[in-house]
Amino acid sequence: MSSGKNKPFSTASFVLSAYRTSQMPSGNLPEICFTGRSNVGKSSLLNTVLSRKNLVKTSSRPGKTQSINFFLVDDICHFVDLPGYGYAKVSKSLRAQWGSLIETYLRTRKQLRCVVVIIDLRHEPKRFDMELLNWLRLEKRTFLAVYTKADKLSYNKQQQNAAVLDRGHGLAKDQRFIFSAANGQGRDALSATLASLIT
Repeated sequence: MSSGKNKPFSTASFVLSAYRTSQMPSGNLPEICFTGRSNVGKSSLLNTVLSRKNLVKTSSRPGKTQSINFFLVDDICHFVDLPGYGYAKVSKSLRAQWGSLIETYLRTRKQLRCVVVIIDLRHEPKRFDMELLNWLRLEKRTFLAVYTKADKLSYNKQQQNAAVLDRGHGLAKDQRFIFSAANGQGRDALSATLASLIT
């Protein structure tokens, strides 16, 4: 499933940016959304999974994504890019609007199959990530964690840090992936798991 003509997520195109729930696509296509702290590598992960370079715009400025962005993938599902949370340099009113919009989407969106929570493998467990994962558990939402920027660490350090994050977030190994957008580590395994959730 990770190679050849059966490789998942071979085509992708931008659909729209939603600033209100009323602007989100109608229809019943399944959705997988991607979220994480600002500047955690979310756009790079999306581009890597989709085998594209610049479909999802990357930026070194935290808080670049200011809407919920929908991408049509293989004509069978939507990938949904949520605004980063944490230290985004935007106004308090906009951050409050994000909170309401994102919470409504995560809580009520019937098409949503999985929430991919992106976490920097280099750092210790963060409060925002813990709160989001616990909230998703309470809401009984299917989720996966992806530990990004693995290429910045040796293999042994990757395993050590992943174990710390697993304990901190109460995750089992089959609930998370170690990933690098730079060298493709973990891409095929993540793509196959996401494909299985929508087919």
